[in-house]
Amino acid sequence: MLNYLKELIRIQSVSGREEKIANYIKNQIGSNFDECYTDALGNLICHKKGEGEKIMFCAHMDEIGFIVTTVDDSGFVHFAPVGGINFTAAAFSEVVFENGVVGVMVPEAGTKGDLKAENFAVDIGAKNKKEAEKLVKCGDTFAVTPSLRRLRGGKICGRPLDDKIACAVLMSASKHADEFKGDVYFVFSVQEEVGIRGSRCAAFAIAPDVGIALDVTSTGDGYGAKPMEVKLGGGAAIKIKDSSVICDSRLVERMAKTAETEKIKYQYEVLTAGGTDTASMQLAGAGCKAGCISIPTRYIHSAVETVQLSDVAAAEKLVVAMCK
Repeated sequence: MLNYLKELIRIQSVSGREEKIANYIKNQIGSNFDECYTDALGNLICHKKGEGEKIMFCAHMDEIGFIVTTVDDSGFVHFAPVGGINFTAAAFSEVVFENGVVGVMVPEAGTKGDLKAENFAVDIGAKNKKEAEKLVKCGDTFAVTPSLRRLRGGKICGRPLDDKIACAVLMSASKHADEFKGDVYFVFSVQEEVGIRGSRCAAFAIAPDVGIALDVTSTGDGYGAKPMEVKLGGGAAIKIKDSSVICDSRLVERMAKTAETEKIKYQYEVLTAGGTDTASMQLAGAGCKAGCISIPTRYIHSAVETVQLSDVAAAEKLVVAMCK
């Protein structure tokens, strides 16, 4: 799983720019499935044919980032956010454009309080507008420079773990595809960070009986975190509710019983804000039983997203157990 993750984080995939990462995933795991194809919106759909229940797992390939809006006369690059950006976390970060150009994101001198995109520019070292526009142009995307580091206690940190850690889980789980029962789809969706768009189209086409998203979730054990039952080291988090969805209670119980039978460590998740592809799968077409296996993560949407590797392993085991 870690080898997959190391490669995934190197491939920039700001929402709407997922083609490169989709191609990488397909090249790595496509042979594990009976068919592997990309739909009109860009979702990568991997299908292991089987009898009976149709089950769709979904992890999103896109990451939060930025898109160039204009370059000023002094050569500073101005931009708009793509997805939910914490500008306090992004201030003074090194960024890299999709074409490899490197810059630094800086706020206006003296800016205080509620930071917004209009308070920032990217300095790529250009002397003026003409020089800068030889390197970047309106519509180019960029993101905070990716990283991955080991911490003590079996933890890793870096970005963008949201949601490439879940993509790596599905990729690793696909090695067991020959043992899957039922009609199984692994979907790597696009544009989740800008409105859970890709998974809705994929679920409409597949019409699953069961839809299970894989994504990160907040924890209650970070420094100064709001109270929450989910914690690092507590195992895979089985979602009950977030602000966008109430998960199917039968599916929640089924996943919990499966975890207990297979001796997989798990915990329950009730998230008071945020949403995942679970919501769009639940309501696509005639709807389906929907749930989510979440990976507990501290400091989401920052450059130091932190997870416990044992929780990641538990999430993979639960995916495989559900497929079996």
